[in-house]
Amino acid sequence: MKKEHESLKQLFQQEFAKMVAVISKQYGLEHIEIAEDIVSETFLAASETWGIKGIPPNPAAWLYTVAKQKTLYHFRRHKIYEQKVVPEIKAQQPTEEEAEAVNFSQQNIKDSQLQMLFAICNPAIASEAQIGLALRILCGFGIDEIAEAFLTNKETINKRLFRAREKLRNENVQLVPIDGGMPDQELVNRLDNVLHIIYLLFSEGYYSQTENTILRKDFCLEAMRLGVMLTEYERTNRPRTNALLALMSFHASRFNARENNNDTLVLYEQQDTALWDTALINQGIHFLNNSANGDEVSSYHLEAGIAYWHCIKEDTQAKWENILHLYDQLLLINYSPVVALNRIFALYKAKGKEAAIQEAEQLPHANNHFYYLLLGELYHNLNDQKALSYYKNAYDLAKTQTEKQSIQGKIDTLI
Repeated sequence: MKKEHESLKQLFQQEFAKMVAVISKQYGLEHIEIAEDIVSETFLAASETWGIKGIPPNPAAWLYTVAKQKTLYHFRRHKIYEQKVVPEIKAQQPTEEEAEAVNFSQQNIKDSQLQMLFAICNPAIASEAQIGLALRILCGFGIDEIAEAFLTNKETINKRLFRAREKLRNENVQLVPIDGGMPDQELVNRLDNVLHIIYLLFSEGYYSQTENTILRKDFCLEAMRLGVMLTEYERTNRPRTNALLALMSFHASRFNARENNNDTLVLYEQQDTALWDTALINQGIHFLNNSANGDEVSSYHLEAGIAYWHCIKEDTQAKWENILHLYDQLLLINYSPVVALNRIFALYKAKGKEAAIQEAEQLPHANNHFYYLLLGELYHNLNDQKALSYYKNAYDLAKTQTEKQSIQGKIDTLI
């Protein structure tokens, strides 16, 4: 029974989003909640049936067949199918037989998910709600998991998702074919939003406030999957798409080195480089080379370049000077307090602690632990009393136990 439960849980993660996307594409985003309910009922049926008869030889095909039956039955039963859906679909398709086909082919699944990605990244929906919808509709995460990721409760997430679905309905957002179905300028504008959401999704995983390590990696892998999907279509396979994929690949390559056996965060300088994933680094280089086509230089290009240099194991002056130069460029086009702090660290590595302290103390006092952690690092061995004070400030502001443990280790060395 345990085996069936684990297999069903894995299938839910893999297939839920695909099935919701296909049904929503066929019948419209105004029925997205119905699509979610139908797919949930399909998995409930699988749980009941497979618990008695065992897992079928092709579980995904079983799910698709049952979901298709439930979909057609639902729309017919409520007369939505005959009265509202069929007339609209008939105007676009020649026969009712074609209109009835809920197509779970791999190509249609891929097309549906990409269209869904562009639909939920509509500017009318708040970014936080877009991420929630992406996690639920495109990545198949449960409400509990999403609530944990955002450090909130199920009720808040359900309300947020409800408002986002209402926006989709009220704005009459449609699933539009990417290849030719959307004007060029609209596609470019929407693609920027899509890439931003993928970036935020990856960041939520890589710098997550949740303490669930497995969930954090899943977020990153889902973001990378969505990014790869964009490269498979000519109109979305843009330089900045490849730059973002390069950035994510380089960061993901150091996953195994970022935590030790005690689930304590390992800072970059203490990481075991033997644990870096060479295949992901090479993948990042591949996408970074692809991103060089054309004359576009986005923030993703610059961040990918910085991440690339962090994958160079040798700690040389040239490495940190290149990183510092890229941070200088990044601040000009996309200033943020986090980028400014990271640049100070690169400045320290390239030109020494004194130069870094001088600029760090001119920054606005950020109310986060990264700012004080950096000052603690810079003052360590120069003024240990100041370093200790800054480390304690960082400890108080840190939000997860993993971060607190790491900072406590630094405090212990100074006491």
